[in-house]
Amino acid sequence: MKKILYSTLFAAATLMLGVSCSDYLETDTLSKADAGFVFSTNETARAALEGAYSSWTDAAQNKVFGDGLFYAADVAGSDIERHPENFSNQPGRHYPECFYQNGAYASEYTLLSYQKENDTYASLYAVINKACIVVKAISESTGFQEMIAAGVECTMGQLYGEAVALKATAYRELIKYFGDVPYISGNATDHDGLVGRDSIYDVILAELQQAAPVMYRVGSIPGISGKNYFSRTYVEGLIGRIALEAGGYQTRRGDIARVDGKGNALTFETMGTENNGATYGRRSDWQNYYRMAQTYFKAVIDNPGSAKFITTDSRTPANPYQVFFQQMHAEDETYADESIYEYAITQGGGNDARPYSFGRPTTGGSKNNYPCKNYGQGRINPAFYYGVFDPADMRRDVSCTVTATKGADGTEIILPFTPGSQGKGGGIACNKWDENRQDKPWVANQRKSGINGPYMRISEIYLGYAEACAALGDNNTARQYLDIIRNRAFGGAAAAKTDAFIAKEGSVLNAVIQERGFEFAGEGDRRWTLIRTGLIGPKIREIKELTAKMFAGLKANGSFTFDNGNTISEYIWTKYVDLGKGKRLVNQCPDENDPAQFPGWRGVNNDWSAFGLAIPDNYAPNLAIKGLFKALTADEIAALEADGYKKTNWAVDLVKAEDEYNKYLFLDYDYVKAPIYLWPFTPNVMANGHFTNGYGFKQE
Repeated sequence: MKKILYSTLFAAATLMLGVSCSDYLETDTLSKADAGFVFSTNETARAALEGAYSSWTDAAQNKVFGDGLFYAADVAGSDIERHPENFSNQPGRHYPECFYQNGAYASEYTLLSYQKENDTYASLYAVINKACIVVKAISESTGFQEMIAAGVECTMGQLYGEAVALKATAYRELIKYFGDVPYISGNATDHDGLVGRDSIYDVILAELQQAAPVMYRVGSIPGISGKNYFSRTYVEGLIGRIALEAGGYQTRRGDIARVDGKGNALTFETMGTENNGATYGRRSDWQNYYRMAQTYFKAVIDNPGSAKFITTDSRTPANPYQVFFQQMHAEDETYADESIYEYAITQGGGNDARPYSFGRPTTGGSKNNYPCKNYGQGRINPAFYYGVFDPADMRRDVSCTVTATKGADGTEIILPFTPGSQGKGGGIACNKWDENRQDKPWVANQRKSGINGPYMRISEIYLGYAEACAALGDNNTARQYLDIIRNRAFGGAAAAKTDAFIAKEGSVLNAVIQERGFEFAGEGDRRWTLIRTGLIGPKIREIKELTAKMFAGLKANGSFTFDNGNTISEYIWTKYVDLGKGKRLVNQCPDENDPAQFPGWRGVNNDWSAFGLAIPDNYAPNLAIKGLFKALTADEIAALEADGYKKTNWAVDLVKAEDEYNKYLFLDYDYVKAPIYLWPFTPNVMANGHFTNGYGFKQE
């Protein structure tokens, strides 16, 4: 293993894995087990890993990819996504989301205002602790060096690689949220104290590269039928993902030694100005990491195992992009074709963040509703929905929705722009997760839907490869993979107009990053992508300027028309209809002139009566909408009202809530200072670890 150089600014303490864990790290019973027993058979070795997987699923779902810090900022803090409630209602989330008011609020932020003691930090170290026990036991076993040297997939190599991947995945999340953190590996040389993240990146990347050749690809792991275990495919994708981050832009405090994995001093290319003693930049040798990402992403593309990029759709009208998300709503035993790794959530079991926290919102009760209450923390910036998303892009309606569902009677309702949560307010919402779409919705309780967490899928690999190629000057290859993603979204090259798109963005590289925003809109990917690529400032400026223009137009004229032809107006007109049993849930809109099916990817469950809802004779659950993207004339309005349509508040409520959508959109961010996007350590973590907070945060 490469040497980790610890900062001399912090004192060493006693953090010995499996022997003496500080009380902010979870201890593990495996540390008391004899390695010879634990790894005497493949079955007992697999069982030893299950504890680490259990800790990872808990951390992923509740801390870093479902709820927790991901819920607080990632899924609501970019140029694409936003939060639903009044800024003042949730300062513990909203100040970190907006970079602590350009860093000025960092010194005022209460350390326990959102995180609790023994929270995200402890949860991720619990994963590392358990994974390191397995890594250490296997790496010290007879035949390990011969196995690594042979570089051939085998059962013990698979188990070793899974443990290495669990450890690396947890460190990747720790660095993303906290920056520099302690490094433990289970060796007697481990110490407390903060370690520069660049050194940690080097070590975990080396371990992943060593493990990949002895692992099986997804779909071929002996005894594993699903995609809920780490595979060689995942590890190669993870190397690419981490390499882009290691070579990308990050904000670093100034009091930590900056060295690589061998202890050599690093230099950086910085951007903007210092903020609270921290600078924003990337390693001067960043290209080495982009080459690594390029190599490993291509390895996945060349041999993806059972993961496949979906290009066809048997439904009519077709939209292959929708297929992945529809598959995610299938029963527990199934996994989506494009997935490389999903952490499994059992329906009716524990907390399921997918639809509740950032899916299509619903109103109503927490029990026996159709569907039960969904909060909808992830919302969409209206200027992005109207002015940035191309109307011809078939990803728009899958990603964003203007309607919610009323849980009490399973009907469709407009999502008002008034600040609030559920289907009662908050504006345009994320739409990729919707319990109406499940094969068998769970109507007994909220947060029990059983929709898995899609932590890595093949489209990320394609776009990551395109990004690495473009950054290294290979625009032709980057364009090839950009076209694959874009042509699927538009139904062909003619509608995709990729040349014009690249010209608008200024380069192939910028176009790839922007395309990633459309591909993963509403999924919480955008914030970190813009931070690590150095585009956070320009993109926030763009959306803030576009938002200001929208409000100026609305206040002056009652409507505003964007460059793409979409018009947002103060009012829309709506009417309840019934598309018919079996047709109430709309996929790709078959006719944009049909107001009950346009926009698409909405409606309600095709037959709530099958799940206990009493359907009245006059049931009309679908909402027809007119005037959503074009201003209506007086004659058109008169005809609609004669046909039973009702005038409904739309952007008039947006104007009333201007501060929430405009002023508090990255409050006071100046696009120049280093963005303070990290979370502070809590008091117990600092006390037990014998280190301090940076970035201007309090120490107690």
